[in-house]
Amino acid sequence: MRKNEKDMINKKEADFGENILPAVRRRFAAEETLDDMRAMEIIAEEVFACEEVNDFDDKAADRIIQKLFLKTRRRLGILQPLLEDAHVTEIMVNGPENIFAERQGKIKRWPLSFDSREELTEIIRNIAGDVHREISEMNPIVDARLADGSRVNSVYSNVAINGPILTIRKFSDKYMTMEDLIKNGTLTAKAALLLKTLVECGYNIFVSGGTSSGKTTLLNALAEAVPAEERVIVIEDSMELKLSAIENIVHMECRNAGASGKGSVTMSQLIKSSLRMRPDRIIVGEVRGAEVADMLQAMNTGHSGSMSTGHGNSVEGMLRRLEAMYLMAVSMNIDAIRAQIAEGIDIMVHIEKIDGKRRITEITEITGYERGQFILNRLMLLMTSDTEGASDDILPTGSCIKNSRKLWLKGGKYADLLRQHGFVPG
Repeated sequence: MRKNEKDMINKKEADFGENILPAVRRRFAAEETLDDMRAMEIIAEEVFACEEVNDFDDKAADRIIQKLFLKTRRRLGILQPLLEDAHVTEIMVNGPENIFAERQGKIKRWPLSFDSREELTEIIRNIAGDVHREISEMNPIVDARLADGSRVNSVYSNVAINGPILTIRKFSDKYMTMEDLIKNGTLTAKAALLLKTLVECGYNIFVSGGTSSGKTTLLNALAEAVPAEERVIVIEDSMELKLSAIENIVHMECRNAGASGKGSVTMSQLIKSSLRMRPDRIIVGEVRGAEVADMLQAMNTGHSGSMSTGHGNSVEGMLRRLEAMYLMAVSMNIDAIRAQIAEGIDIMVHIEKIDGKRRITEITEITGYERGQFILNRLMLLMTSDTEGASDDILPTGSCIKNSRKLWLKGGKYADLLRQHGFVPG
């Protein structure tokens, strides 16, 4: 079917639905009690009572009824079934007529569409309003979240030509544990033991990876190993981390400026404020800019065990990005910046999405900085199928942890445990 023909059919269905809608709402208002079953009955009665329904085939009539039901009975309209589908991980709305969903790693078109830009815009405003944010021509881009923590990005139609644009990254109420990640092949039991021990002993860990590689999921799993007696401050642009295993926790979220241009709260401000809250550890959900300088200052001032994530294609690529982001905050000698990074971050963990599966590909210790280069000690690497003797698992390289002081400070049992697995010389 040609695009013009499809557009005409969509418009015809939308116009028919809009004509029926007032009568549906009047009948809803007249009902003393109204459940979903009765609502569907009323909608079907009104649709089939109209002679124009004969212009549509059975599939189109069912589609009109379903859209009217979702529009009148579900707050997020035709997107609600996608949000309730546990197998859907991403929802992409490219304007009112083009909706796509990622289900089990595959992206497919959603057969329903919004009837107008205004309908889609209203849903975006509802989502933004729930977290005290707004979207308009003056504020055309908004990052928000749903009640379950799912991340939302919206772009207004004055910026997006085929807009409004809405992207929802869904997050399950039940976050994945380290055991779950072992079972699904994200990492091995030996890698999990290494990471959990490093977290418990207070190593500063930075997780890098591309979009949808599983950085947030991994950070949630790592947080399981934070000792129960410690106080943790979590800072995010939009709340995504669950961290339900931690009792003494403060969770803070950035805030955009209001219509007056005032009221914004940046990640840098929150990191600085967190230092006055007596934190044992600071967890920064994701760094994207100048807040890197404040995060590294926190890591360098006694908050052992702090963690964060960032977008990077490799450990080396992430380190270069951290340098660039640091320079957004201050004009500083590059050697001094690299020294701050090497001093603040103990362990880099890189995660990738390979053939639809999320895999940790590298666990690397940063041992220092000399002569313009980071000194990297690779503890574990993913051996891919094109590598001699490969097993498609992340395996120890044979290198031992060089900065073992935090292991010994926490107790000899931790050093002994990692010695048994070849990560501490014995």
